[in-house]
Amino acid sequence: MKYFFQLGLNQTLSVAEIMAVFRDVKKKIKILSSNILILETDLALDVVDVIEKMGGVIKIGVIKDETSNLHPKNIVKLAVKMIQVGEGKFKFGISYYGSDKMNLKTIGMETKKHLREKQISCRWVTSKEKTLSSVVVEQNKLTSKGLEIVLIKDKNKVYIAKTLVVQAFKKLSRRDYGRPARDDESGMLPPKLAQIMINLARKPVSESVLLDPFCGSGTVLNEAMLMGYQEIKGSDMSQKAIDDTRTNFEWLYKNTSIKKPDYKLFHVSATEISEKIKDESIDLIVTEPYLGPQRGRVNFKEVTKELEDLYSKALLEFYKVLKKTGRVVMIFPVFLNKIFLNPEIGNLKRVKVLEGDILKENTINLSKRDSVVYGRQGQKVWREIVVLEKQ
Repeated sequence: MKYFFQLGLNQTLSVAEIMAVFRDVKKKIKILSSNILILETDLALDVVDVIEKMGGVIKIGVIKDETSNLHPKNIVKLAVKMIQVGEGKFKFGISYYGSDKMNLKTIGMETKKHLREKQISCRWVTSKEKTLSSVVVEQNKLTSKGLEIVLIKDKNKVYIAKTLVVQAFKKLSRRDYGRPARDDESGMLPPKLAQIMINLARKPVSESVLLDPFCGSGTVLNEAMLMGYQEIKGSDMSQKAIDDTRTNFEWLYKNTSIKKPDYKLFHVSATEISEKIKDESIDLIVTEPYLGPQRGRVNFKEVTKELEDLYSKALLEFYKVLKKTGRVVMIFPVFLNKIFLNPEIGNLKRVKVLEGDILKENTINLSKRDSVVYGRQGQKVWREIVVLEKQ
């Protein structure tokens, strides 16, 4: 089967996550410039489960047909094969992923005409953009009681597809802004980015022990629980952070059906974590440490030196508690999108987030040291996602 994945704003990060999640799946990958990745595999995907555990994917759908005849009537002929009408008014929408233009108005009107000829009451869901957002798809129930027709341009042909699931934006927003203990100073990591980082570790969920030694208000730990990790540890030098994390744990249990994992929290600095955690007992460390001041005038030279010292000491401790081949997925700040940190990583080895033929794709944009840099224009501090491994 061929599936399409609509990538997030940072396409390189989304591709890296997909490659990590499907690392053991026999597959063919193709990236299109219109923020779409095509995955071909013999495996039938549980797309609902997949998208719940991935932060860098907006939509997942299945490709049903393809054609080089781009006439609207031909496209409609192929698209209407996907229509399955239930009770009530049938809703459909159309999204086009391609750099050039396509006559979506004609395609929409021809689709309505086809449905009415079959005595099917219908409504065409439209948008000012050439693609429907996940919000529009979800609000109009196009994946459950309707259809989003997805047209994906690839050179001289068009894939005809339908959306199966969209990112659970309401749940993600609630876990970010709706949790009871939220501290903008110590815990600003978005849940989506936490999911991506956990996936980049490439560790088996059911067998791995996960640690966040700068746990803040528990974002990484909460997402790890939801993704199925059963043994989780967190620490922070702030007692408030530990209390906030515990509060958010309890809130998560009450508001979801997850199985309560074995978890432990420690009030200790990341530079002394080996005093609380047994040597060689951790499979992966996923963390966003203190990134320096976010507001006001900043002496970046001084801040860089302070953070490099902090991270160097912490990484020495991480090495002690990691098992052999254990991994660290950690964020380093990038100041003004140019100033990179260079802490001592000791006997840990940098791991490329992407390698092989995928690097030839024009949409892949890695830093000078083969990591992914994540941020928005105007931000003083960007995030560099770094993956390290104990040899």
